[in-house]
Amino acid sequence: NQDLRIRASTARAYEVKAGEFIQVIDVEGRECSDFQCFDAARLEGGVEAALDATITRSLMGASYPMPGLYAKYFTHDFQPMVEIIHDTVGRHDTFNTACNAKYYEDMGYPGHINCSDNFNSVLAPYGIAPRRGWGAINFFYNTNLDDSNQLFFEEPWSRPGDYVLLEALTDLICVSSACPCDIDAANGWQPTDIHVRVYPATSTFKKATAFRMSTDADPELTKETGFHPRTSALTRNFTEYNGYWLANSYTNHGPIDEYWATREKAGIIDLSPLRKYEVTGPDAELLLQTCMTRNVRKLAVCQIVYTAMCYDTGGMIDDGTLFRLGPNNFRWIGGSDASGLWLRRQAKELGLHAWVRDSTDQLHNVQVQGPLSREILSEVIWTRPDQASVEELGWFRLSIARIGHADGIPIIVSRTGYTGELGFEVFCHPSRAPEVWDAILEAGEPKGLTPLGFEALDMLRVEAGLVYAGAEFCDQTNPFEAGIGFTVPLKTKEDDFIGRDALVRAKEHPQRVLVGLDLVGDDLVGTGDPVMIDRQQVGTITSGARSPILRKNIALCRMSIEHSEIGTEVEVGKMDGHQKRLPATVVRFPHYDPDKERVRS
Repeated sequence: NQDLRIRASTARAYEVKAGEFIQVIDVEGRECSDFQCFDAARLEGGVEAALDATITRSLMGASYPMPGLYAKYFTHDFQPMVEIIHDTVGRHDTFNTACNAKYYEDMGYPGHINCSDNFNSVLAPYGIAPRRGWGAINFFYNTNLDDSNQLFFEEPWSRPGDYVLLEALTDLICVSSACPCDIDAANGWQPTDIHVRVYPATSTFKKATAFRMSTDADPELTKETGFHPRTSALTRNFTEYNGYWLANSYTNHGPIDEYWATREKAGIIDLSPLRKYEVTGPDAELLLQTCMTRNVRKLAVCQIVYTAMCYDTGGMIDDGTLFRLGPNNFRWIGGSDASGLWLRRQAKELGLHAWVRDSTDQLHNVQVQGPLSREILSEVIWTRPDQASVEELGWFRLSIARIGHADGIPIIVSRTGYTGELGFEVFCHPSRAPEVWDAILEAGEPKGLTPLGFEALDMLRVEAGLVYAGAEFCDQTNPFEAGIGFTVPLKTKEDDFIGRDALVRAKEHPQRVLVGLDLVGDDLVGTGDPVMIDRQQVGTITSGARSPILRKNIALCRMSIEHSEIGTEVEVGKMDGHQKRLPATVVRFPHYDPDKERVRS
């Protein structure tokens, strides 16, 4: 190992062999570190082949690479140099040069020490020509572009101990700095040390970003679900979701094939990162009745309800499904840790005898969705006589079951899903997940069961009008505006609950509503696109997709109530919202199976 402490306002050069790992650590937090490297073999031949940020952005399709499929930095002639393996920060800069004398001179600080001069000094022994301003990868530098195309920066996101880990793809001469800037927020106004550690090529690191359950929580590196040994054998195209790696699409299939398999036969998708919380105790029902918009008192054992959870403003914290496992035993399954933390907070503040335990890492799950899902799972799942069989299981019901026989792998199976098709979810301990996957695939593949990735799932859920956090709702959106007003039974739920007063007002005086749009032409629309009538914006696209089964482009849109009537003609603004307009019409929502006949079948 090499351990190099780079003192504040200095730089160091170092050599790294192919296959070794370079860890750049922000020791005290909020300190930028410029990084550059050269192909050592080409440098010996007199060629300075360094990282090129413009080439890298073009090839990776992002402002900077992140761990995953698109994670490499390249030279000007397209040769890969390093690959990002870990990143616990997720905010860096590839647009600016390392700080240089001219920057400080123009700001009124002539003679200020700078990273470019520091680079020149430590690279000189390698025969590398000096430069007035060095192109570099500015790790931890917090820059972005605003709506008026102005590049701006703020204090770094990095905290003490945050780091990036890179793998050298060839022998390298590297240089790293501890940026000396103390005249603005680039280093939190106070330059500090950077530490570089080089690990041998025999080290083993799995690709990961960092996930924090809450703002003040310690970072956790991206995890693999219990099903990952099986899904990773079928694809390398993964995306980070809620702190786990999930497949985007599968090799030799792709989103369109996976979509049609689910609509016509069956698809299986790993959705283990969904957050699971066990809510137990004599006051568990009271806690959930207080925090959920649905009437939890009406929920029977082995019944499930889809519900929203709101702040007192009516803004949504999360949506999800609530399972009742017993009189005082519930399982909340949502998309965000915020909902579990909110339940804990309310239990404490209300002095309730209810406990909220995170079980996400103990329960991993796949969804098996499609017209043949019942037929497939009926061959796989065994249930006790006191539990509903797969054939008997009703919509939004669950059974405690096993794989194969009475001594098989313990599971929970529920008649739920996220595709708008007949479907089920199967939950198990992650240690048994590969066996569960194998059993389902063995029964399902002869019937056309196909692995399903995130990209195809998005098409399926948009067609079915199923909402997604960050698109259809946030904490500034109430359930009526998110298109799930049916989760707020104000007339039949007599008990008070958090957000009730705000939701009563929202229902009486609606401002916006979620609608479906059919678009003319083949141009895709995306989240945030404005929806216009003449020069007036009347709505915003929340999600868009090309619908294979409907053979047209569709979208979900949060529309002003005055223009939400079916048949209303609008335009979706592209470019600046005015130069290009896509004709669209408000249609019945959801687009696919609006009467829910398929999911109920």
